[in-house]
Amino acid sequence: MDENELTSFDQGWFVVQTYSGYENKVKEDLLKRAETYDMLDKILRVEIPTETIRTEVKGKMKDIEENLFPGYVLVEMNMTDEAWFIVRNTPNVTGFVGSHGNRSKPTPLFEEEIQDILVGMGQAVREINFEVYVGKRVRIIDGAFSGFEAPITEVSGDKVKLVVDMFGRETPVELDLQQIDEINEG
Repeated sequence: MDENELTSFDQGWFVVQTYSGYENKVKEDLLKRAETYDMLDKILRVEIPTETIRTEVKGKMKDIEENLFPGYVLVEMNMTDEAWFIVRNTPNVTGFVGSHGNRSKPTPLFEEEIQDILVGMGQAVREINFEVYVGKRVRIIDGAFSGFEAPITEVSGDKVKLVVDMFGRETPVELDLQQIDEINEG
């Protein structure tokens, strides 16, 4: 199969098993390796599902982040041979959940499963139904620059850079794809 012929089983969110307690290190290493091996278009996002727990520490109430799935990291990726090799050979990664042995590639989580997890983490999940490319003018729909319109100057994985005209000054802004929307002209 040609690398350009990805199927729905080759892209999506995958569950990576790690040594417990090494989730943050694996996330950091995966993102560095994706950049080093020029795979940011294949290894898109790495998330550690957490929730905020209010607990008493030394007599004071404190919010702490608790890992929902110790020993696991979620990776949004296009499952090419190269991306699969880079992820599974990252230090402290023990394998993929959903791989059926004999060095077979795993299957991604169902869309409903990942949406439930990400929404539970407080992350908005919205499918992007429009083409994202350098030069396309978009509207910012979330964050400090919400309501502004600007052209895309750079696209990198699930992030875009824009230059917003604010008070007569050009201000560079980096946003997640979830924070922009297409401008319907017409």
